[in-house]
Amino acid sequence: MEIRVEPADLVVIGELRDAYRREMACQIIHDSIHQRHGWTVEYAIWTGETLVGYGSVAVAGPWADDPVVYEYYLTPSARMDAFRLFECFLRAARVRAIEMQSNDVLGTAMLYAFAEGVFSESVLFEDGITTSWAPEGAIFRHPTAAEEPDLSADVRRWRGVVELGGVVAATGGVLFHYNPPYGDVYMDVAEGYRRLGLGTFLVQELKRLCHQSGRIPGARCRIANVASRGTLQKAGFVPCGHLLRGVIRNGPT
Repeated sequence: MEIRVEPADLVVIGELRDAYRREMACQIIHDSIHQRHGWTVEYAIWTGETLVGYGSVAVAGPWADDPVVYEYYLTPSARMDAFRLFECFLRAARVRAIEMQSNDVLGTAMLYAFAEGVFSESVLFEDGITTSWAPEGAIFRHPTAAEEPDLSADVRRWRGVVELGGVVAATGGVLFHYNPPYGDVYMDVAEGYRRLGLGTFLVQELKRLCHQSGRIPGARCRIANVASRGTLQKAGFVPCGHLLRGVIRNGPT
């Protein structure tokens, strides 16, 4: 069987990427970098004249000095040769590291088979429970144009603040540069207002905004950030995976 792995335009692997998204059925953390000019190199994987898969390498932004494999997909019928095809992909890509979501079963299998020192960079969360936190005196609202003059009204509708005693004690929002309909919830509580339930209240209300618009909220935080992990869980998020990273054994082949 002739195997070819070649750099390809995104349009060439477009249908396979759609299949990957459907199969994942969750928030894909690095989904948006496919669309950022110069951030990724796509590889088409062929057996004979049949396109059977693709692999993606991040080469810009945080990965400018250390490109990583971050996506690998094969059609179901090609997966009996998954390891051999991945080896061919690695030889073409010549990278030193792999970064995969643990939700990605095929990609995670390749990560553990070809990399060492695998560790979790972040915990991934999905919405699990609807909560009803209401800290006494706390008010959730959108920021005003005066508070965030550089943002459009459309962006501000996905931003939120929590006021306590007339003071903005927490800020956050939802980012939508992920695979639709998923959004990523983030928040920050000002020093002196922590451990009052305000972060939980803010995350809860940002989740509500997502659901009201037909979106699906998600979140993530660094593995060592115990406080954020606790806040997300109190607001009804439940852990659903990890962002894993490892160094390819023996380096580029």
